[in-house]
Amino acid sequence: MKRISNFLIFTVLLTLVIACNNKTSEVSDLDKLRNSNNEKSYPAVQMDSMQAINSITKQKVQELLDLSTLYLSGNRNTEIDTVIYSQMESYFHKPDSLTFKRLLKELDSMKAKTAKVSNLNVYKEFYKKDTLDYAKFNVEYFDNKNKSLGSFEKNAQYILLSTSKLKKEFKFYFLDFYSKPLKKDSTSVGVTR
Repeated sequence: MKRISNFLIFTVLLTLVIACNNKTSEVSDLDKLRNSNNEKSYPAVQMDSMQAINSITKQKVQELLDLSTLYLSGNRNTEIDTVIYSQMESYFHKPDSLTFKRLLKELDSMKAKTAKVSNLNVYKEFYKKDTLDYAKFNVEYFDNKNKSLGSFEKNAQYILLSTSKLKKEFKFYFLDFYSKPLKKDSTSVGVTR
């Protein structure tokens, strides 16, 4: 009997020592973050340039729509509304008083509280010697009860400006939001009488 009790005490003590050693060998979350880098922490996702531009453009369109609905839900004359409006202006290359007119008017007339962007595709149009970048997307508006108010096809013109001497970093700006694509020349070809 004495042997069994000694064996049980020895087993319990050995288990405690092993458990204490395991706890001290664990690395805390703070140490993991301090000693990590993006290569080890996050898997790299490979995208080509068009996929990256599509992804960034969709994100920027959604953010601008979210800020617009947030701005419209406020009084439009408080300090936070001023901050939201200035943040909206930062999405544009050269904002002016007409920048948000179409967007805010449409959101206000429909009484939209939220908007969701889908089916975004970027494309280029050529005008004289210029290449213009556009995003074509669907936007669905929702009311305060999250009921759909309709889905609409929209366009936005954007520009990517280089921010570094290496030309590998770009800053995204809208030139025109809810813009209409350029109309093709409507002159008919053929015999006229």
